[in-house]
Amino acid sequence: MKALTNGEFSKAPKVITIAAFAFISVTFFYLGKHWSEGNQQLVFFTTRQTHSVSISPNQGMSFNISSMISADETESFPVKSFSPAPVTSRHVVSPTTPPPPPPPSIKTFGIVDENGTMSDEFEVGEFDQDEVVENWAAENETKVGENGGSDSGKISVQKFQLCPSSMSEYIPCLDNVKAIKKLKSTDKGERFERHCPEPGRGLNCLVPAPRNYRSPIAWPRSRDEVWFSNVPHNRLVEDKGGQNWISRNKNKFKFPGGGTQFIHGADEYLDHISKMIPDIAFGQNTRVVLDVGCGVASFGAYLLSRNVITMSIAPKDVHENQIQFALERGVPAMVAAFATHRLLYPSQAFDLIHCSRCRINWTRDGGILLLEVNRMLRSGGYFVWAAQPVYKHEEALEEQWQEMLNLTTRLCWEFVKKDGYIAIWRKPLSNSCYLNREEGTKPPLCDPDDNPDNVWYVDLKACISPLPENGYGANVSKWPARLQTPPNRLQSIQIDAYISRNELFKAESKYWNDNVEGFVRALHWKKLRLRNVMDMKAGFGGFATALIEQNLNSWVMNVVPVSGPNTLPVIYDRGLIGVMHDWCEPFDTYPRTYDLLHAAGLFSIEKKRCNISSIMLEMDRILRPGGRVYIRDSLSIMDDLVTIANAMGWHVTIRDTSEGPHASYRLFTAEKRLLRA
Repeated sequence: MKALTNGEFSKAPKVITIAAFAFISVTFFYLGKHWSEGNQQLVFFTTRQTHSVSISPNQGMSFNISSMISADETESFPVKSFSPAPVTSRHVVSPTTPPPPPPPSIKTFGIVDENGTMSDEFEVGEFDQDEVVENWAAENETKVGENGGSDSGKISVQKFQLCPSSMSEYIPCLDNVKAIKKLKSTDKGERFERHCPEPGRGLNCLVPAPRNYRSPIAWPRSRDEVWFSNVPHNRLVEDKGGQNWISRNKNKFKFPGGGTQFIHGADEYLDHISKMIPDIAFGQNTRVVLDVGCGVASFGAYLLSRNVITMSIAPKDVHENQIQFALERGVPAMVAAFATHRLLYPSQAFDLIHCSRCRINWTRDGGILLLEVNRMLRSGGYFVWAAQPVYKHEEALEEQWQEMLNLTTRLCWEFVKKDGYIAIWRKPLSNSCYLNREEGTKPPLCDPDDNPDNVWYVDLKACISPLPENGYGANVSKWPARLQTPPNRLQSIQIDAYISRNELFKAESKYWNDNVEGFVRALHWKKLRLRNVMDMKAGFGGFATALIEQNLNSWVMNVVPVSGPNTLPVIYDRGLIGVMHDWCEPFDTYPRTYDLLHAAGLFSIEKKRCNISSIMLEMDRILRPGGRVYIRDSLSIMDDLVTIANAMGWHVTIRDTSEGPHASYRLFTAEKRLLRA
């Protein structure tokens, strides 16, 4: 064939032209394939902990990026030369842009295994001065939030100063000396009840830790020992050392597990109760317990291994640090007293109520204090009393015993058994005994319009709270089935629901289980020390349930705000503990007692009632240095939360929720640092 010149090529038939271009295209395709062989493809990824990737979105393959991880936590993927630059879920990084730095490693105090449990061979020491402790005094004049003012609706807060060191154990509503001095009487224990500062006179500084404060010893070792420097008080050792409560060994307090009435150990004592009444069945029939006058809470500490959760309570009296010791150990506890007001727990809350030398006169004022026990005790529940009147044969003590027998008979309690120094009664299952008492028998039944679940600043009443005629609260499932079983009392909760309450209950549980699973996977919760946890707006207890389902070694104080529906009965029916509270006031616990504070949808509600900075100052007071805060709330309030958190020295990150970056909600996460003056 005659060769074609350039001019002739353009005149060639069209088919030859098309064939030439096809040949050139195929050639470049094979050259490109050979050139790029062995190189990484373009990927979309989350952090390495999620192990979820997708090869090129053009292939239509799904990928899973947790919306809880912010853009600055995504990691660059290693690529070879000539490969495209890595692309995150938020933006494209140009080839000339250096890869983002790796995410900061999670700091833990000590050595943990793959389950997040502290190694027995490792002893927790001081805080890392460079990473956790901050010199606060040198910066406390700096202003934050300056580009927000009244015109923009943003708040501007100056950095909060540290409180005086004398306030290191300050509980605002229990240490209000001025209000206590004004009490007309203290004969009934009024000085141990709540007397909160007047509005505008609350806490306005950061409660400091003791000078030699150390990172708390991790659970389960903390059950048996804590640092002396964290609770530097010897009063209990001096008063109760001979009763096997507590001892001091150099720089640690030791807890042998004993008590006034069980100096040979809590385990032996619990075995004794189980043998007396096998139907108590700890961890099955009996799941939720109240320990009155708990000491250092060894009774509740040892019940934990039997799948029983105990609300351990005691007043801030001459042994004022017993609740602080309990919480430092990692045992559920709060400051509370039997005095003139109802305790902040619902009716039929506890499967068993225990009093071992709790120094309470149960028969005073017509038995008004035992009537409060009756209100909180579940239908068919047990009252266990270990005290001198049970076993000592002295005239005064025998009179007290007879008074107790007489009162419990009029309450229709069944006297089940007395063995040694323990006596046990059982509450009736129905109202039939109450209705068959002789006319005029005291105490009477409470008025029909008295709500036994109404507990916020409600006076004690010398009357018997009748049981619901429909049997609600009586027939809860055995543990652990009750955790996921919608209880009957769910139907009595006053809420606006567009779907059935049972479906709402299940949906909440699924929602929080999915979220907590994401926290565990993406934010490494099992590597963090999250022992003492508080859910500040608990709902039905779905968040606490999720922690159990995800096998996190923690317990949760479920708080039900007074500003919302009273869901506490449901929380207790599913085998959890909680309390009613108004977040416009401080909480009744010592400083530095919680590792994690969780609040979902709380601030957007309470900002209409309270100064949100006072709520966050209270959170700072009860949060341990190194502790975490997780707040899920509306986007509109996030700037204010960040401004206040910065003023308190928290280290804050704002993340998207599972709804994505365009949702009206965000996840506020923060870590509290140990501030030094």
